[in-house]
Amino acid sequence: MELFPPMPLSEWQDTKETLHRFEQIVGKIRLAASSRRNHWWNVPFHLTGRGITTRPMRDVDGTSVFTVDFDFVDHRLVVSTLDGRARSFPLAGQSVASFHDNTLDALAALGLGVRISLPKPYGLPDAGRPFAEDTEHAAYDPVLANGYWRLLSQVAVVLEEFASGFAGKASPVHHFWHSLDIAHTRFSGRHTDQPPEVDPVTREAYSRELISFGFWFGDELFPEPAFYSYTAPEPAGLTEEPLEPASAYWSPRYETHLAVLPYDAARAESDPRATVLAFYESAYQGGARRAGWDVGHFASPGGITDPRLPLPPGGL
Repeated sequence: MELFPPMPLSEWQDTKETLHRFEQIVGKIRLAASSRRNHWWNVPFHLTGRGITTRPMRDVDGTSVFTVDFDFVDHRLVVSTLDGRARSFPLAGQSVASFHDNTLDALAALGLGVRISLPKPYGLPDAGRPFAEDTEHAAYDPVLANGYWRLLSQVAVVLEEFASGFAGKASPVHHFWHSLDIAHTRFSGRHTDQPPEVDPVTREAYSRELISFGFWFGDELFPEPAFYSYTAPEPAGLTEEPLEPASAYWSPRYETHLAVLPYDAARAESDPRATVLAFYESAYQGGARRAGWDVGHFASPGGITDPRLPLPPGGL
């Protein structure tokens, strides 16, 4: 399989918009049924060998453990409990409204009492419309949905490789349902001051100085898939830092900047994997240098923190 296959936003826009809302419904279940973690690390999805998962959660009664999984091979939503019971239904042929109702019905059939506190999209143009009333978004192409998952999986492996080089506090490689991106974030450990008017979601996400790295499929403001990185808070002179390869650049985004490597530019390189790793590393070095991080202190070459104890040939 090609490492980074073609994925133009225009070709799967309708499926993406529908699937995005499907994932927000399940993501809000995850939000309601998981213990809160710093920087909202409890909320994102993780990749599996067949799709994406919420990971195990606990029902409101405190006893039932369950997961909700998107299976992009057989194209079903699967709700499973720890005692072996399960309910599922097909993803194709669903509107957002019917997906919402079927998901809640599956939870109820398993005796799970989880409820979504705000059953509306987050950060999307139709944020004021309840999921249960959205019959507009009803496109689900199995081939395109499978391609989305395969690409996420390929990017996740590259991000995991990049993440291995950092020994400080760092997020898992995880898939955010609010913006449909996949990311890994590194932290310096320093607190950040934010204005009082900053919303609670942003305040918790950026309560510590960080440099984040990821990939997203494009949106209305940037209508093409791309690899990205940003430093928050943004230090002075960040955009003067060089990026690799030559096709990468600093892009204005609201009041800050993103380091951007267009997906198609990475695909065009002779070694796309090495190109993306070099891009992430150049963005990290630039952000860390400008923000005054101790890069040597955080180094973990090859995932090893003690250079005197390298893995023997062939591993453990």
